[in-house]
Amino acid sequence: MMEDFRRTYLRLCKEGGVEAQDSVLAQLQKGRTVQSSRLDLSGQSLSADTCSVLARALQKDTFFTEVLLSDCMLSEEGAKILLTGLLTNTTVQFLDLKGNNLRSTGAEVLGKVLACNKTLRRLILEWNALGSWEEAFSLFCDGLASNNMLTQLDLRNNQINHHGASELARALRCNSTLEELDLRWNNIGLLGGRSLLEALRKNWSIVQLEMAGNNTPSDVLKALEQITGHNSDRQSTLRENCSRTQVLSREIQMLKEEKGRQFLGLMETIDRQREEMGRSSRSTSIQICQLQEALNERKSAVNSLAAKLQMTEAAIALSEQKNQSMGELLSRVRAENEEQKEQQSRLRKKEEEDCALREEKLIREIQNLMGNNGQLRNKVEELERRCKSQQQQIFELKQELTNSTAELKMRLAQAEDRLETEKRRSKQALEDMDSLHQKEMEHVSRQSEETKRALQDRIFKLEGQRIQLEEELSKTKAACVTERAQAEEELGRVKAQVRMEEQEHVSSLEEKLRSIRSSLQETQLHCSQQKQSICELQAKNSQQSIETDGLRRRIEELQQELSGKDQEKVVEVSRVKVELQQQITHLQAERTAQEGLKAKISALEREMKVLSINHREALLDKESDISSMLEKLRLKEAEIQRIREDEAHRASYLQSAILTYVQGSPFGHHSSSKK
Repeated sequence: MMEDFRRTYLRLCKEGGVEAQDSVLAQLQKGRTVQSSRLDLSGQSLSADTCSVLARALQKDTFFTEVLLSDCMLSEEGAKILLTGLLTNTTVQFLDLKGNNLRSTGAEVLGKVLACNKTLRRLILEWNALGSWEEAFSLFCDGLASNNMLTQLDLRNNQINHHGASELARALRCNSTLEELDLRWNNIGLLGGRSLLEALRKNWSIVQLEMAGNNTPSDVLKALEQITGHNSDRQSTLRENCSRTQVLSREIQMLKEEKGRQFLGLMETIDRQREEMGRSSRSTSIQICQLQEALNERKSAVNSLAAKLQMTEAAIALSEQKNQSMGELLSRVRAENEEQKEQQSRLRKKEEEDCALREEKLIREIQNLMGNNGQLRNKVEELERRCKSQQQQIFELKQELTNSTAELKMRLAQAEDRLETEKRRSKQALEDMDSLHQKEMEHVSRQSEETKRALQDRIFKLEGQRIQLEEELSKTKAACVTERAQAEEELGRVKAQVRMEEQEHVSSLEEKLRSIRSSLQETQLHCSQQKQSICELQAKNSQQSIETDGLRRRIEELQQELSGKDQEKVVEVSRVKVELQQQITHLQAERTAQEGLKAKISALEREMKVLSINHREALLDKESDISSMLEKLRLKEAEIQRIREDEAHRASYLQSAILTYVQGSPFGHHSSSKK
């Protein structure tokens, strides 16, 4: 995020034609290494142009929550521009403007910021001069009165007198969020202290007020401390009450939910009981209708028997025939009773067979459901085995990654050892050639000695540049190692940043190599010129020029070897990057596959839950059906038993009635007298 802010700062500088300030860039560069949401520019003297660019950058910034601008020597114009940039900011919560000598313009803009900004919670304005201008400070107090987010305000050493204190008191009467106010080392005096005391009697949010060094009497200070103490106690009690009310509201909500669940359960049970009672009442009404029909039939039969008895009384002569007919009727009634008993037994057998078939069907369905559950469990176990195998593959790939990184480190160490050996050889050869050169050039003139010294200085410079290049290479290697470690932790976000940094390092190295090559070419030209002058002066320097040419060729060979090794290193690094990218894509594909498998597993688990719930509901329905069928069977058996008893009782009653009638008739007496 700090890098993004730095880029936007550079872009806005280019767009506005403003030169980027080096101190600001250095501070932003330091902040790149620390992932913090704080923009610290304390102690940096910011110009008006820099303030305008920072204001434009902070208008749309959504990362920094703390902005530190203490001791920045802001001018009136710069402070105005910079503070206007915070009018539309939505993330800054802490602003430090200590020691910037803010005056009338700064006070007015701060009032606008407090009136418009909705996120600022802490504001440090120590060592400024806001209270020197009464009108501007009144505007600042107007913004403070309309603010409803600021909780801490530091106004130490701001030259606030009793007029400013009265304005602050007016703002505090309207403000209800400010909790801490620091007014030390001003010039508030007795009148200002009394106005603040009157304001705090109506303000319940201030819990801390610092008033040291204001020439205020001790009784006023004690009264202010008492009021702030009461406010702090009130705030603590309010927090406790809020926490208690939240706890009570949660408990009440839980009780309401529990009562609602109990009420719903009761309603469900009542509905089920009503349904059962309705079913039982319907079945009993049907049975009562059937019994009523049977009774009506029996009554009609009894009426027909009474008519027959009257006919026998009217026709005494046909008594014997009627007796025979009555015997036949009795036999028929008995046969009918037996037929009815057989029919009822057949119906009961059929119902028992139907119940047995239903039970067999239910048992088969239960077995099928159990088989389906076993299959689903086997599928889940197979999916779990696949997940475990895929996790093992991921672990093996991680081990391969660690092995490949170790091999790369070994290769880098070997390349560094080779470079060091080559450097030692080149240094030894250069030292030997220097000794020979010094021995042979003792007899040469002062010009040759000066040229030797110049060449030696150039050689030392080249060696220093080589050492710097080696250090930079080591730094780049360390950066690559750290970037790899970070890339393993944060794959997506760091890729672009690592690529940009590597490109910047490569471009800087290429530029440095170009500069070294150009300096080498210049030294070679200078050497050739010096050789020509030495050849013209003395013939003895011809051998020395040949030796210097050999040295030059040796240096070129060493340079070519270095360039070849650098190219090999770049190729190796690019190859390693490609391999890492391929492994990362493979791991991402496997991760997506695992996510798909997890989704399938969750879907199968949901299906299993649904099937188990349906299975339980079906079992409950079947059990209720079975219980209702058993109840119906029991009721029918009781009814059949009761009908049998009624029929037996009626048959015995008819038989006894017929016997009494026959015995009481005159034909019965006549037949007995004949005998």
